[in-house]
Amino acid sequence: MRGRPVRRVGEAVMKQLTIVVKPFRAEAVLRAVAGVGGVASCVVREAKGYSRQKGYLDRYLGSEYSMAFLPKVEISVCVSDDRLDAVVEAVARTARTGRMGDGKIFVLPLDPVETIEF
Repeated sequence: MRGRPVRRVGEAVMKQLTIVVKPFRAEAVLRAVAGVGGVASCVVREAKGYSRQKGYLDRYLGSEYSMAFLPKVEISVCVSDDRLDAVVEAVARTARTGRMGDGKIFVLPLDPVETIEF
């Protein structure tokens, strides 16, 4: 079985952004990231977690349950080094609602990244 050959696309200095937002803001954040441009790849995952929110108590059939982990969406984006500030600003502006638990952005270095298509 023969397929398309592996092709080396190039090398670049890039950063990986791990963006954690509330589920109802995920689509808008993805549109904002795409609107900035310079994004090499993007992965979206459903996640659960907490930070300052520390969860909440929920009542069901007269009993209280601790909901320690809240639903979140994790977006991993690889972006060129020169577009980093624009992407971070666009994400923060789009995801911010002014309430606690809006999200976090983690920036990780990827020195130098070799992109290979297959």
